[in-house]
Amino acid sequence: MSTLSCDNIVKDYPGTRALDHVSASFDSGKINALLGKNGSGKSTLCKIFAGAESATSGEFYLDGQKLSFRNPTDAAKSGIVLVYQETSLVPTLTVMENIFMGRLPKKPGGLINWKLVQSETERLLKVMDVRINPKSKIMHLPMWQRQVVEICKALSQDPKVLILDEPTSALAKAEVEKLFAAIRKVKENDVIIIYISHKLAEIHEIADTVTVLRDAQYVGKKNIEEIDNAGMIAMMFGKTEIRKRPADVVPTDEPVMEVKHLTRAGWYEDISFTLYKGEVLGIAGVLGSGRTELLGGIFGSDPADSGEVIIEGKTYLKRTPAIMKNAGLGLTPEDRKTTGLILKHSIESNLCYAGMKKTTINGWVESRKKRKEMSERQVEALQIKLSSISAKASSMSGGNQQKVVVGNWLNNDPKIMIYDEPTRGIDVNAKQQIFEIMWNQAKQGNSSIFVSTELEELPGVCNRILVLRGGRITEELTTEKIDSMTTNDLYTLCMGGHSSEREN
Repeated sequence: MSTLSCDNIVKDYPGTRALDHVSASFDSGKINALLGKNGSGKSTLCKIFAGAESATSGEFYLDGQKLSFRNPTDAAKSGIVLVYQETSLVPTLTVMENIFMGRLPKKPGGLINWKLVQSETERLLKVMDVRINPKSKIMHLPMWQRQVVEICKALSQDPKVLILDEPTSALAKAEVEKLFAAIRKVKENDVIIIYISHKLAEIHEIADTVTVLRDAQYVGKKNIEEIDNAGMIAMMFGKTEIRKRPADVVPTDEPVMEVKHLTRAGWYEDISFTLYKGEVLGIAGVLGSGRTELLGGIFGSDPADSGEVIIEGKTYLKRTPAIMKNAGLGLTPEDRKTTGLILKHSIESNLCYAGMKKTTINGWVESRKKRKEMSERQVEALQIKLSSISAKASSMSGGNQQKVVVGNWLNNDPKIMIYDEPTRGIDVNAKQQIFEIMWNQAKQGNSSIFVSTELEELPGVCNRILVLRGGRITEELTTEKIDSMTTNDLYTLCMGGHSSEREN
């Protein structure tokens, strides 16, 4: 058995302590879940293990040997590989080029052995039980397939320690099962697996042990059979309240937006629905159903072939993000790091981009006072954890980055907010805060459209749910239906079956 351990790890950033004398251990032959709310330090600890960060003080060991890395390349040579939640693949390169980037095998004479590269890529994809053409460019793959390629890239290095940070965030249920099967195979090879996830149901399915950090400190470690969901939440947050849709979140019968016959060939067809004032409308569908593409068609970021969007009586045949923003729409995108944020810019700047007109005087002179007011308002309202408002957005945890994406759009005072996977990779408490935002907006007469891969979230949040399957709306679930159905019922409808309610 191999063991990765750390002793009194401290990590300080300007103005904040990310890890406070953390000591923990992780064994091979087990899947070691690492849990904690956003900003608890779990990702920072794993980055230290993987050479992406250096500890301020403290030490860590692999099988008793003290380690210290200058960069992730050094860590990988020692057998420690970290797969990040957001992929770091090169979009213009092929699957096999990405997997073996910097390690392409060569023939005698120095030419790249492309035949070997392709066969090894096919072998790794077979381990994952996924069919992807090794010669496909990453830019042409859906998000879940990119995540699979990232994991194959890690496995290609024969790691002693494999760290997976929210690996299922972009995967559908069927792909999650395939991933879990592959992870279990890796476990059998005496690999130390550290698994970070906020999906508690996943933890019970895949993990053998649970290690919890809270507020930068080590809380404890449990075998999975010793702890239930309530116990994990208590370790992660202390006392917390999980609320469902308040009774006073009730939409009016006044239409605020109508979507008519929206079509994009190959993705969705003849989509029509009405959004009402003060409504939280859910769109449920498995990956590949056309959800994200439909939202892009409404907002103008991924143009539709035909159809129209009517907002407060005005018809929009031509739609661009700028036009729809001026019409009162906001969109938090699925991929926050590439399309929701400018990571190299400050947190303050990222909180003010959507409402940029409000930060200028006469349209061209920037008002520093207004920028400060707008950004600080959202930091306080959304409880964004940061070292400094001037720090880069890249310095934040995934959950806090998501809050910045939401806060940016709220600063533009939208009448309609479209949320595409706003809870991906964030903790229970942060999710609750985003739901509270939707409900508070609804009470003020504003409306929301909410899409989530985690279908179990939708019934407790939404007034109404549209089921999208194969690019078409196949079901409309009213509040009464939502309140009487199970999560399994909703999954069944999304996958083409019949709910238990309908069968009865």
